[in-house]
Amino acid sequence: MADRSTEPWYPTAAYLYVLHLDGPALAWEYLRRNPDYRLDWLRRHRRPQAAAQPVAHRWGLHLLEDPALDARDAHPAWFPDHDDVLQLYPDADPPMDAIVFAFWSLPGSKCLIHDGKRLMLVLRRPGYSLRLAIAPGLADGMAFAYAIRACAQLQGLTAMLQKLATTADASPTAAASVRPSLSALQELHTLQALDATLAGASLRVIAEGLFGEDAAADWYSDGGLRSKVRRLVRRGDALMRGGYRRLAQLPLLEKGRFEGDAKRP
Repeated sequence: MADRSTEPWYPTAAYLYVLHLDGPALAWEYLRRNPDYRLDWLRRHRRPQAAAQPVAHRWGLHLLEDPALDARDAHPAWFPDHDDVLQLYPDADPPMDAIVFAFWSLPGSKCLIHDGKRLMLVLRRPGYSLRLAIAPGLADGMAFAYAIRACAQLQGLTAMLQKLATTADASPTAAASVRPSLSALQELHTLQALDATLAGASLRVIAEGLFGEDAAADWYSDGGLRSKVRRLVRRGDALMRGGYRRLAQLPLLEKGRFEGDAKRP
């Protein structure tokens, strides 16, 4: 029997970062595994003069992102924006004590992206990420105002403002987190099972990689492990082929069509 333990998908520890991803970041993890998307990325780089934006829009992106980068290093700009994107504009009539936009004082690691229309700023700290759309005309040191999409929940806006108000000086050197939720563990197992499937692993081998050889010992009995692994594989394939759009709050494709079908007129 081949030794699968050396394959990239086998060690669960390699997927622990998934436990801390939000919806848009998880959406990228599924999309970047899509073979058709990866083919579009390769075609784009073989023909750099071709228009990339229409191709990217079919996948729900402003611009194509390198599928070799996982969510820790990639910064996909979704099209249209996720509801949680906080928009910053110059304050036309600021008070005397107005808070100013201070880029270097914002908490967390920072990544600036230009999506063709404006700058997108992604802030990341342990346990959360925050996406800001910076309107043209807003410069460092200027008073600013917040804006959020009307359909977004007000409690979500309150949470985002609290995150943004956290100062960099208050950032802990180490952060303790609670036990991962069941939904976070499901995403970890789904991505691991999806990678195993794309690598050609059988359901039995996937069960051993995800849950251990002891758990898979009664694989041939009428237990629930076989059904559980099968559900994970089906879920991962569905998310990769269009279901990721729900995680990124993108308009869904027509019923019965996948991303690859959307490319054809």
